[in-house]
Amino acid sequence: LKFIFGPCALPALDLVDQRSVTRVVSPSGRTAYQVLGSSGKLYTCYSSCHFCTCPAFDFSVLQKNESLLCKHILAVYLSQALGACQELTVSEEQLTNILLAEDEEEG
Repeated sequence: LKFIFGPCALPALDLVDQRSVTRVVSPSGRTAYQVLGSSGKLYTCYSSCHFCTCPAFDFSVLQKNESLLCKHILAVYLSQALGACQELTVSEEQLTNILLAEDEEEG
């Protein structure tokens, strides 16, 4: 994994080991992932479009094009593959609030 994904592989595996990845699902089937980062901050990830709200994703992936993903996205993919995601079912309104909270923090 480290050969393919570089320096984010080990921190991503740590996040999986700590069960830091939660799959958030609404009754309509909309899904997002929340990852509790090593700093204690909660990041929202979207595996369907390969996006994370963390600063490392913004800088290393989007701006500098130095990496394919951040440790949070990799942790989501690994957790999916290993069946290690925690599950949280929320209402449509709660999921909307989760998604809007991320926008408000960035804006």
